[in-house]
Amino acid sequence: MATDTVSAVLVHGAWADGSSWSKVIERLEVHGIRAIAAPLPLTSLREDTAALDRVLERVGTPVVLAGHAYAGAVIGSTRAENVKALVYVAALAPDEGETVADVFYRGETHPLAPKLAPDQHGLIWLPDDAFAAAFAQHATHEELTVLGAVQRPISAACIGEALGRPLWKDRPSWFLIAEQDRMISHDTQHFMAKRMNAHVHSHPADHTPMVTAPDAVSDVIVEAARAVSSH
Repeated sequence: MATDTVSAVLVHGAWADGSSWSKVIERLEVHGIRAIAAPLPLTSLREDTAALDRVLERVGTPVVLAGHAYAGAVIGSTRAENVKALVYVAALAPDEGETVADVFYRGETHPLAPKLAPDQHGLIWLPDDAFAAAFAQHATHEELTVLGAVQRPISAACIGEALGRPLWKDRPSWFLIAEQDRMISHDTQHFMAKRMNAHVHSHPADHTPMVTAPDAVSDVIVEAARAVSSH
């Protein structure tokens, strides 16, 4: 198949929405790759996976599925047949029987990482000052303003649900490690990428490289799309 017959479905993580992928979407279009940002309710891993499955059903064509941060668990939970490759962007990749919390809290916490706790509604919000301190410390003032304005909370239920067999055991995977990530330690990212036997790329990026290092992200997605297109 030609590269332009492969679509990219891009899945946002906690405290974000599809707009976080805007720069990557623009770059993929230059390569002839149609990109769709999948919206997640961030209410539970099960419900988020169901929302992703509806998007994948609508897209139909062969898909390179990319997930950021928490969304790594979501892209690993789908069983959609049209997913031909997975791309993890500073993402969490629980194994079978693990939860998001298991891998998120596996490594040593960065001193500037925020203290996270659910509110009275069971929702976890990112403190305003954490966007510049840990979430996207390489972002411009304008980018930080947008990230803070579109923040969407994640339910505590999302991080406590164990995964079944992750799709990365059955599909080729790529992993972009953000070496200057202050939310998910790079050691944890290396650990997950190694046990996945992923194609690993490493970049001196913060936790949100789709915003602050979009060329690095789009390059990995293009590489994955070319790999599955050649088969």
